[in-house]
Amino acid sequence: MIGKTDFAELPVEKMRWKCDPVSIPFATTSECEACDEIIGQDRALKALQTGLDIKSLGYNIFITGMVGTGRTTTIKQLLERLEKGDQPPDDILYVNNFKYPDEPTLITMPPGKGKLFSTAMENLIEMLKHNIPELLKSKYYSEKRDSIIESQQRKQKELLQGFEEEVAKEGFSVIQVQMGLFVKPDLIPVIDDQPAPFNKLEAMVKEKKFPQKSLEALKKNYEKLSAKLEEIFEQLREIEEETRTQLKNWDAESITPMIKGAISEVNAKFPFPKIPEYLKDIEDHLIQSIDLFKNQKKEEKEKEAVDPFLEYRANLLVDNSDLKHAPVVMETNPTYINLFGSIESTVSRFGVLQTDFTKIKAGSFLKANDGFLVINALDALIEPGVWTTLKRTLRNQIFEIQNYASLFLFSTTRLKPQPIKANVKVVMIGDEEIYNLLYFADQDFKKIFKIKAEFDSEMDKTSNTIRDYVRFIKKICDDDKLLSFEKSGMAAIVEYGTRIAGRHKKLSTRFHVIADVIREASYWAQKEGQKMVSGPYVEQAIRERFERVSLIEDKIQEMIEEGTIMIDTEGQVVGQVNGLAVYNMGQFSFGKPSRITARTSIGRAGVINIEREADMSGSTHNKGVLILGGYLRGKYAQNKPFAFSASIAFEQSYSGVDGDSASSTEVYAILSSLSQLPLRQDIAVTGSVNQKGEIQPIGGVNEKIEGFFDVCKAKGLKGTQGVLIPHQNVQNLMLRTDVVEAAAKGLFHIYPVKSIDDGIEILTGVPAGARKDDGAFDEGTVNALVDAELQRLACASKDFYEGEKKEEIR
Repeated sequence: MIGKTDFAELPVEKMRWKCDPVSIPFATTSECEACDEIIGQDRALKALQTGLDIKSLGYNIFITGMVGTGRTTTIKQLLERLEKGDQPPDDILYVNNFKYPDEPTLITMPPGKGKLFSTAMENLIEMLKHNIPELLKSKYYSEKRDSIIESQQRKQKELLQGFEEEVAKEGFSVIQVQMGLFVKPDLIPVIDDQPAPFNKLEAMVKEKKFPQKSLEALKKNYEKLSAKLEEIFEQLREIEEETRTQLKNWDAESITPMIKGAISEVNAKFPFPKIPEYLKDIEDHLIQSIDLFKNQKKEEKEKEAVDPFLEYRANLLVDNSDLKHAPVVMETNPTYINLFGSIESTVSRFGVLQTDFTKIKAGSFLKANDGFLVINALDALIEPGVWTTLKRTLRNQIFEIQNYASLFLFSTTRLKPQPIKANVKVVMIGDEEIYNLLYFADQDFKKIFKIKAEFDSEMDKTSNTIRDYVRFIKKICDDDKLLSFEKSGMAAIVEYGTRIAGRHKKLSTRFHVIADVIREASYWAQKEGQKMVSGPYVEQAIRERFERVSLIEDKIQEMIEEGTIMIDTEGQVVGQVNGLAVYNMGQFSFGKPSRITARTSIGRAGVINIEREADMSGSTHNKGVLILGGYLRGKYAQNKPFAFSASIAFEQSYSGVDGDSASSTEVYAILSSLSQLPLRQDIAVTGSVNQKGEIQPIGGVNEKIEGFFDVCKAKGLKGTQGVLIPHQNVQNLMLRTDVVEAAAKGLFHIYPVKSIDDGIEILTGVPAGARKDDGAFDEGTVNALVDAELQRLACASKDFYEGEKKEEIR
């Protein structure tokens, strides 16, 4: 059998991109200016600027991207620098609607005027509460009032006096008779200057002491005079009503000029729409309610549960007096009440919910009217009622404040404030998943959020972006008062940015991660008493960050070292190969080897995915297995049937498998089982395969290599161990320094491969073999051995099934 040992290894210099400290134009971060602008988000900035500049309906903005890419910081800076116009929006007030009290009237006026108007109305009421009682105490008012009362009383007296004289002539007197709680006037006969009730006179008639005819005459006169008594008292009541009318007219005549004068002053100061009509309503209502100002004792006022002058006050909902430009509101807690306001209620002493126009409260949306509102998409979606109200308002450009309880069919006192014209530019910050969910599930979303700003998690690596990275380090150092970084420390940060980005030509824009490393590197340097942060402290910060959360990785490593998880790092085994898997724990990910085995036999089942049969295989892994079956059929089953069964399994895997990065590994295991050529156990494999046998790139290449290196290091580096990787992944390599150092010493190797043939040669030490013109493979090669075994299996299968059929015929 032909042997082969000359394999192309990856040069050490390609295993990790190094940032030359000389390329950094600053000796320390204290020499450069801090970075205030947004780095590496040109596409997103252009989209944001477009959305902010276009004022048409529906051009609200949805920002997507990974956390830490600067989404919130960017929109804050853009809004702060945006030309927002010279004029801030109008103030918004609600006042009492005297015609329809359950529909408070909306009033808008220029910024700052709302506060002045509200104060003016307070002063108006206070002035009237003071001046009107003073006027009522004045000699001018009292003399006229007393004159009216005296004149009317004189009329009553003259009327009563004439009637009493007439009654006396007829032998009667007017008396007051108590009837329950009331007193009623009545007539009583007078005999010999003494009152004599009719029952007494009837008794005297029976005793022959009083004439019968005189009694009957008195009764007739009584009936006549009683009728006249009713007429007299009706006239007295009319005089009393006339008195009240005259007094009311006098009140209006004397007090109205004061009310009109005060309201006229307010009207002159605020020449804005709806103000004249509203003040006229107040004037009319005050003139009809002068009694409010009479007989008010201070003690009684303090005890009043309800403000009697409440309906004359103004509710300043939005005060823009302090704004110099369009408002920018960052709502970090977008509950329904915080965002859209509410109509508050109070409980009366009878246990009844009460509300009025002064209890209307504004939320962030109204405060951002004619400006900008920034909210988190997920927070808005999970809050009850927020999303439906937000999209309805943005679609119709009309905003109505309503009671939050009414959303849940909880009945309260009805109040429907007049709607407000809404003109708010909303910026929602979310991720791609939320955006797609809304875009495809909600037909209104695409109409009201027409601008999508995508924040990238990486940017091109150039001299300018490296300079920006250094300026970013300076910014964090200044903001958090950290130690300055020297060249090696700055270079280490740039290298870590490349590692996170995952490509040599890129730098990560996940600046919250970079900022944390900067802070922690400063901490470790300061702890050691250093005055500057150098490269080793950055590496220590990175190492410590992962050690804090690497418990599971350490436990798996322990089980491998103990032999509980069986992994071989030396020797050769048929049908067995070390695959590499990445465990994503959220905060970090790590790689570890996993034993993959294959067994082949006569049969017609093809490739059997044991993980799939056990419902432990993901869809991507299933696809990878089907693809490798296509590769095997395309290469070896062109001149014979594919009459074999092969089972492949991830040994000691109990939590499921997904991804296709092990599909090439599975092919190697099957080829080894068919050819009976043992595979090297000191080499681990990663890479997916297509149906043409080409190796395709995978993710997590650094973690996978480092995971196998850790296992080999724990069991002892022999100088032969290494990893097969897809050649396209060379650009993604940013390996740990200890891995690179081991490779430089010849203790660890990385083999980039392009095809299955390349990989099988390294794993077996036997040439793969090319197909000759006659269709056969070179003698003694892997492919020739596999082809021969498949031919044998096909013949054996044919002989077996033909013999079985003959047996059935017999």
